Amino acid sequence: MHDFFCITVSPLQENCFVLYCNETKEAALIDAGDEPKQILAAVRAQGLVPKLLLATHAHVDHISAVAAIQAELELPFLVHERELPILGMLTASQSFYGFGDQKTPKISGYLKAGEEVALGKLKIQVIETPGHTPGGVCLKVGNDLFTGDTLFAYSIGRTDLPGGNTSQLMESIKTQLLVLDSQTQVHPGHGPSSSIGAEIKRNPFLQGLA
Repeated sequence: MHDFFCITVSPLQENCFVLYCNETKEAALIDAGDEPKQILAAVRAQGLVPKLLLATHAHVDHISAVAAIQAELELPFLVHERELPILGMLTASQSFYGFGDQKTPKISGYLKAGEEVALGKLKIQVIETPGHTPGGVCLKVGNDLFTGDTLFAYSIGRTDLPGGNTSQLMESIKTQLLVLDSQTQVHPGHGPSSSIGAEIKRNPFLQGLA
């Protein structure tokens, strides 16, 4: 069994999710975007053992706490390989958005479509959803889907940033996400959670897709 909680960080109100195995108490930090001390304090307060850093994509507001956490705990960091060009813009993006002088994370491996990432006794499914960025992914465990900036409650990710592609994003959502069970819970990188069923019915960007 798994559980998770959300810590909203940074001026951009990014959702960092702490996913953990109830049996082993091992935790993965999904999209550690800022405020590393706050994130680690919350993890420790729950008696969890951080084991992994995972990123749905490499935008500054989703990975700016990773290097600081690695400096303290030496955790492996996994992201899709096609995010390397976005990661290369990190320093400039941090300066532009006021994230301070953070180091670039050390990548330990790459997330790939169809593969599963082990966390305690959990298996985290990797779903490739390019469009917001070239290597964007969603992460699924049980009935919970962590969508990063691919799909939001009643909205979708923007595609006007470097590497964005609107048609690719819509195709990703249609073929990879809307085919999931309608009860699948959607936990995005910003804003409230939703469900696949609710998005099919009410998301104005998805009408006619499903």
